[in-house]
Amino acid sequence: MIIGSGHKEGVLPDTEVLDLCREAVEGLDIAGKRILALIPDSTRTAPVGLMFRTLSDLVAARGAEIDFLIALGTHMAMDDERILKLLNMTADERQGKYGKVKVFNHEWNSPAALTVVGTLAAAEMDRLSEGRFAREVPVEINRRLLDYDHLFIVGPTFPHEVVGFSGGHKYLFPGVAGPEIINFFHWLGALVTNWKINGVKDTVVRRVIDRAVEFVKKPITNFDMVVTRKGLKGLFIGDPKDAFSAAADLSAQVHIKYVDRPFKRILGLAPTMYDDLWTAGKVMYKLEPIVEDGGELVIYAPHITEVSYTHGHILDGIGYHCLAYFREQMDKFSDIPGGVMSHSTHVRGLGTYCNGVEKPRISVTLATGISAERCKRINLGYMDPRSLRVAEWIGREKEGILLVDHAGEVLHRLKSEAV
Repeated sequence: MIIGSGHKEGVLPDTEVLDLCREAVEGLDIAGKRILALIPDSTRTAPVGLMFRTLSDLVAARGAEIDFLIALGTHMAMDDERILKLLNMTADERQGKYGKVKVFNHEWNSPAALTVVGTLAAAEMDRLSEGRFAREVPVEINRRLLDYDHLFIVGPTFPHEVVGFSGGHKYLFPGVAGPEIINFFHWLGALVTNWKINGVKDTVVRRVIDRAVEFVKKPITNFDMVVTRKGLKGLFIGDPKDAFSAAADLSAQVHIKYVDRPFKRILGLAPTMYDDLWTAGKVMYKLEPIVEDGGELVIYAPHITEVSYTHGHILDGIGYHCLAYFREQMDKFSDIPGGVMSHSTHVRGLGTYCNGVEKPRISVTLATGISAERCKRINLGYMDPRSLRVAEWIGREKEGILLVDHAGEVLHRLKSEAV
């Protein structure tokens, strides 16, 4: 059973959020317990501050303690200033009323911060991945989880390029996981392709994640949100799988937009919450299905000056390529993390590689602060953002030209491909 409410139209008022959270927390046996809540970083639209305050207050009233762990995956750690902005509070509030509540960054690349809780056998991975990827994988998570009695997942659900929909158990894997399992299932998602997996609730990657979570022997309550720029559309609380399922159903209604025809040129305006191409690649992930063959997607983000703060040095070496480019030369890229290759293929999109010649289905052009020389090095197109006039892209749909504001969270698909 889940506690929740969701609306395709309208938003949930803060009072309803409080009531739903109160009902859920009061139904939990947490008196005297320690709780760790997993929350997103600032690259997701979500009322993290509201949920931080609400859950901190409710848990304290139940005689329990709560701390928060930012489920970064492999994203950059957040400093105090960014954490305050994420929590939507002042330094005085953070040090005063909520001074006893700790907030941690996940450390995906620190062996001392991780622990192995189990192993996924190669034969089982072969079965779960439907024959795509048979490999033994250690299940490694942030060791802080073992210091707590109960876990909360507190994050939004959106269509997602690797797992189908974000949310639910994804906050553990990759949210607070170690590098081997992160790279495993990201590459598995790449093998399926963004085109086929994005916006699908039941995927092979989700099954692998759900299986990995079975090694985490802690009670888990999922506070799963569905959010748009207008506000909180839904909140579903309870068993992680059930709450996620309800959230994904609502997300499919509010985060997937179907259009009548593909476009030859699309300009996607990346919001400032994406601070490198690693995160702004979501513009491509959400718009690739509606770019016509031979067309062009332009990612407009003048504020972005870095390919990836975490993985940029690797991407400078391998560049951005379609899946076949890597699959036909796996011996050449055997030492490259699967998560990085996955990102590369998702940003480059569908294409072919035959007799040493790569033919991407569409062109991907960066109108960012990344230089023309670097764009060439990483195999992406370049456009000087100062030369681009956004106003000239407005209202030209009949010409096959589309402008998408705040691109990266709403998946666009053709009506002819609606499930």
